[in-house]
Amino acid sequence: MNQIRFDGRVVVVTGAGNGLGRAYALEFARRGAQVVVNDLGGSGHGEGQSATAADLVVAQIRSAGGQAVANYDSVEFGERIIETALDNYSRVDVVINNAGILRDSSFAKMTDTDWQLIYRVHVDGAYKVTKAAWATMREQGFGRIIFTTSAAGLYGNFGQANYSSAKSALLGLGRTLAIEGARNNIYSNVIAPIAGSRLTETIWPEEVLKATSPDYVVPLAIKLCAEDSTENGGVFEVGASWFAKVRTERSKGVAFGIENVVSAEQVAERWSDICDFGESEPAEDVLSTFNAVGRMVGIDLLATKK
Repeated sequence: MNQIRFDGRVVVVTGAGNGLGRAYALEFARRGAQVVVNDLGGSGHGEGQSATAADLVVAQIRSAGGQAVANYDSVEFGERIIETALDNYSRVDVVINNAGILRDSSFAKMTDTDWQLIYRVHVDGAYKVTKAAWATMREQGFGRIIFTTSAAGLYGNFGQANYSSAKSALLGLGRTLAIEGARNNIYSNVIAPIAGSRLTETIWPEEVLKATSPDYVVPLAIKLCAEDSTENGGVFEVGASWFAKVRTERSKGVAFGIENVVSAEQVAERWSDICDFGESEPAEDVLSTFNAVGRMVGIDLLATKK
């Protein structure tokens, strides 16, 4: 089996000063990439700033014979992060949108600041970094992008209305860019990692932290960002050496016919059939929705005027 290499490739990793981001940066560098190690150096709740975290990772990469440069900007200023890549290495091939913070609170107690700061880092940050790299990737005819969601983003979680909704937004962004970027060999995928971090080390026991080492997540990102990878628009859960692809499933549903008005009572009466997944199918894209409806009601919803 040939080793996946990134020689001559430039990889930008946000939030790379600790945890999963650090593990990404070290492994991409070990495989020959020139790495931009971005980290604001703030707390896990989005407070403060320091160059130390990024500098330590860069030093570790260089001491092992690799190439890396630090960037200390917040992802809210994504253009500066990509400028660091272009100024130092003249290209950008891979963007790993990893930076994130938590400000957990029940919805009743959540403040506007809790909500807005999460969105500024997770959603606006991922947008700004990726947008800044997009034109260069199109010109190159190559790009690999990873967006980071979470189980909370996929399923919701108590006390994380801000975080889960932001992570859900990244699903839409990542899958849309997969569609728009494909023609230029820019592939975008979304991962939901289960990885121990400085945010969990105070609450998880040692054996759980060991089992959820970031090192068990990194191989998925390496595979998805490989030059010959054709995976695009995928959503994956990964952690503790477990790798799985996630898809949306739709039930067959019930069509009442469009000849008459449908009442709420009719819907209620057929509710168990509407929610029955016995004849389900993957819900893969917008076209599959139109096709599913069209089959049930006997109308081609994709037909255009002659």
